[in-house]
Amino acid sequence: MWFSFWRSRDRFSLDELRYLTDQLMKVQVVNVVNKDFVIEALRSIAELITYGDQHDAAFFDYFMEKQVMGEFVRILKISRTVTVSLQLLQTISIMVQNLKSEHSIYYMFSNEHINYLITYSFDFCNEELLSYYISFLRAISGKLNKNTISLLVNTRNDEVVALPLYAEAIRFAFHEESMIRTAVRALTLNVYHVGDECVNRYVTSGPHADYFSNLVKFFREMCISLNRLVSDTSKKPGPESTSAILSAVDEIEDNLYYFSDVISAGIPDVGRLIADNILKLLIFPLLLPSLRMEAVDDTKVGAVTSLHLLCCILRIVKIKDLANTVAAALFCPSKAFIPSSQAKLNGFMSGHGFAHESQKQNNATLSLEVDSGSLRVSISDQCNSTQIQSGDDALQHDCNGLQLALREVLLSYVTDGDDVQVLGSLSVLATLLQTKELDESMLEALGILPQRKKHKKLLLQALVGEGSGEEQLFSSENSLMKDGISTELDGYLQKLKDQYGVSCSCLEVVASPRVHRFQVLDALVSLFCRSNISAETMWDGGWLLRQLLPYSEAEFNSHHLVLLKDSYKNCTCGLLAEARGTWPDLLITVLCDEWRKCKRAIEASSPRKESRCILLPSQKSSFEGVIPGESSFSAGEKMCELVKVFVLLHQLQIFSLGRALPDQPPIHPPGDVSENSRAETADLDILGPKPVDAVRCRIAFERGKERHFSFLAVSMATSGWVVLAEESPLKQHYGVVRVAAPLAGCNPRIDDKHPRWLHLRIRTYSFPFVDTAKYADNGKLTTKALVDGRWTLAFRDEKSCKSALSMILEEISLQSNEVERRLKPLLGLERAVDSSNPSQPPEASFSRTPPWNS
Repeated sequence: MWFSFWRSRDRFSLDELRYLTDQLMKVQVVNVVNKDFVIEALRSIAELITYGDQHDAAFFDYFMEKQVMGEFVRILKISRTVTVSLQLLQTISIMVQNLKSEHSIYYMFSNEHINYLITYSFDFCNEELLSYYISFLRAISGKLNKNTISLLVNTRNDEVVALPLYAEAIRFAFHEESMIRTAVRALTLNVYHVGDECVNRYVTSGPHADYFSNLVKFFREMCISLNRLVSDTSKKPGPESTSAILSAVDEIEDNLYYFSDVISAGIPDVGRLIADNILKLLIFPLLLPSLRMEAVDDTKVGAVTSLHLLCCILRIVKIKDLANTVAAALFCPSKAFIPSSQAKLNGFMSGHGFAHESQKQNNATLSLEVDSGSLRVSISDQCNSTQIQSGDDALQHDCNGLQLALREVLLSYVTDGDDVQVLGSLSVLATLLQTKELDESMLEALGILPQRKKHKKLLLQALVGEGSGEEQLFSSENSLMKDGISTELDGYLQKLKDQYGVSCSCLEVVASPRVHRFQVLDALVSLFCRSNISAETMWDGGWLLRQLLPYSEAEFNSHHLVLLKDSYKNCTCGLLAEARGTWPDLLITVLCDEWRKCKRAIEASSPRKESRCILLPSQKSSFEGVIPGESSFSAGEKMCELVKVFVLLHQLQIFSLGRALPDQPPIHPPGDVSENSRAETADLDILGPKPVDAVRCRIAFERGKERHFSFLAVSMATSGWVVLAEESPLKQHYGVVRVAAPLAGCNPRIDDKHPRWLHLRIRTYSFPFVDTAKYADNGKLTTKALVDGRWTLAFRDEKSCKSALSMILEEISLQSNEVERRLKPLLGLERAVDSSNPSQPPEASFSRTPPWNS
């Protein structure tokens, strides 16, 4: 028999299929002797049936006539080897995936053969067998529709009581192998997207509904694991730990996108189950309390991780009730979500309100009243500010830190938190603002409704004749919260209490949206005045402010403008100092570049940075211990940071005046070189410099190899060089430049013990941390790129040495003067802000003498 199997036949013929089927039917037991034949027969039959489905219907007719599916099941029962089971699962998977005829699929799914194979007790200790089994289930799910799924369910009284395909698959939903989890999730989505109401009721009722809560529990463990990675990385940063965090974040987002895909299947109860479980198992017990709590053990998460996860959930899981419930929960204090035994204050919190205590407004008062354990915020009818007066210091400096509403906690991070906390809080506010599922009334209650949306809403109300809309649109003041907003928020607060057991009785929200809006604006203005926050983070704050006030409305009160102007003045002085610092030759280039970047950043449709950035160690930490504090590279970093802050504050000043932001900063063009300048006298051209004013010196670039040069310092516009030249052998009275270095930042100094020696620091021509070629593979700077050069020039006498020093200082002064001249119209905006006539050109009002002190 075995010899005849290998005889020459047409592989793709009906006779071949008949022969293989006949031989398979004769097998009574599968053992080591005949297993190879059985495996080859199964593989060949799958190939022939797939071929016949596309070329000759007689193939599948014979397959049905001989009930070959029943033979497959029989072979499985009598098999004693795993390899046969593997081949059988692969055979049926190939057939199901490749069959195009609906008639063929119907037959494959009928007679309970598929369900028998699905529920067969395979030995899944063999990992390869499990992979084939999951592929088999996924192949079946790919052919599901409202007609085929009816062949795979068991019903009673017209209700589905069993769907083995789904029930067996979700057993492996949380398998340690990610590919298996992915395949199971693809299968479940295929089931949900069928749209069969009976099947929908089956998956959302009884024990199968536990799958959704188990999904959230599994996701919660991933969140806790992410927090451990973040905590470990903060203690020991490195490329490996950063890569681990990014991988964990990607996996978390994949899980959230799966939630989103499940919801998009359109099964109403599924969306409700997922939202309820996310709130009950993750957000309320874990994330929201963590905003004010330390992660005291490995079952909790830190505030930074919580901020990121909240952003991810709101951004990816598109459920209206979920978004609005989370927004309403932000009006509750953290103690509403945690047992008192777990209360442990997180870090620094000051507990202060958000207006500055020194702020005095004659036309507005805002007070906090403590009554029977409740906090009531009230505002006068003439409100034009957010002046907050504390009625109870114990409330403002709450010893356990749990009295503040979570919304106020977010704002306190902006005003008092570190760089990561500020960025995380801004990310949450930006995510809420961009969440389309969040009602505009909730955004207004939070104080972050964009002004353009507010105007559009009020205009629509006025056009349709709603009195409240018309009253607010044409009124100079917005009074207390309107009924619609109050009702919307009250409804979700009541839902928190009734459905989730979260009581907000300690906080009565009766303040107007205008008060909350002022709190947000106060926090942002306070952020722009801080000196311990990175410019990149401030830019994100600028983006949020731009969203809230795109038309420079009157919410920019006089106190805000005073604070912004004071901060701007400080930055202006710093910028002028940089004109005489280490990098004046690149100051204008950096300024123009950062101007364009900042304009794009605050006018973009979304913030530049994703919330995952708060989980990663900052790039600055990689420079610590590598860049010396007094080096030119450290000075370059500080200069870039100062320029970024200055540009943001300058653009905010323009914005506060109601002007459009120009594409380029208003600076003077380059000036002409003076005929009396040393650069012009030296006749720097392709022939080399004339040795006018040059001073003879000696220098050794290698030990024991001293060389003689003519030393010259020259500046041209905003550029400058120190030059070492030798006499040209080809042209008399000209020199050949052998070595040149930047003039700026050279820090000339005559040696205390050797008055004929002049010490110079030699920096690079550009920033090494901007030049990607000088980065190592792991993103850190190479140590070699961070070392300043040092020259020690030896002159003939003390007079020559002093002459060289004087030449350098003179040229540095000329170079700095040119930088200051070009910056003059830019810095003139300071007086334009003070001017009562906003149409006055900035340059015309510039008359301040810069404080040159270097």
